[in-house]
Amino acid sequence: MRAIDGFSRILVEDYEDKLDEEGVRLLGIIRDNTKKMGQLIDDILMLSRAGRQDMKLDRLDMKALTESVYRELADQEDRAIEFSVADLPPAYADRALMTQVLSNLLSNAIKFTRERNPARIEVGFYEEDDEYVYYVRDNGAGFDMKYVNKLFGLFQRLHSSDEFEGTGVGLSIVQRIIRRHGGRVWGEGEVDRGATIYFTLPKAVRE
Repeated sequence: MRAIDGFSRILVEDYEDKLDEEGVRLLGIIRDNTKKMGQLIDDILMLSRAGRQDMKLDRLDMKALTESVYRELADQEDRAIEFSVADLPPAYADRALMTQVLSNLLSNAIKFTRERNPARIEVGFYEEDDEYVYYVRDNGAGFDMKYVNKLFGLFQRLHSSDEFEGTGVGLSIVQRIIRRHGGRVWGEGEVDRGATIYFTLPKAVRE
């Protein structure tokens, strides 16, 4: 993939003026699809690592971690987003894997609120008997609940690639990581009203 991308970039940089309009268009398609395939390969590798990577459990400040992940993602956006995060309880989890969970969920929320003005993203929690329930909520495109069973399926997409980019792997990664931590994950949504993804982590018997 890197070789194809590299050679196609050379064609664009050094030979674009020698190509006709159709040639430039086809070269653009090659580059776009190469990037998509590269992202898909990266996501599949991450899914594999999420299932077998050794976990190093630490007490994590979930609010600080969430804010850090969001800042990194939001820096890439040229639009205003109303973001709020509650005073989240700490979690006993693997930092790298939990960072991946938050990155996937927040990047989805950012992506699916692209057409909203203002876009709103909220990270919160509530408490149950033996676990904390964390959630990421947005006011974006949402989804039809009749397809909720497909939400975490590998390569399943509830929106077309023409509407929103993506590989259909991100939520599968989230589910695999959360299950390894002894938690659950599920989603709720409404078309054009937004979505909420919930995940649980066991309470701190180790706190």
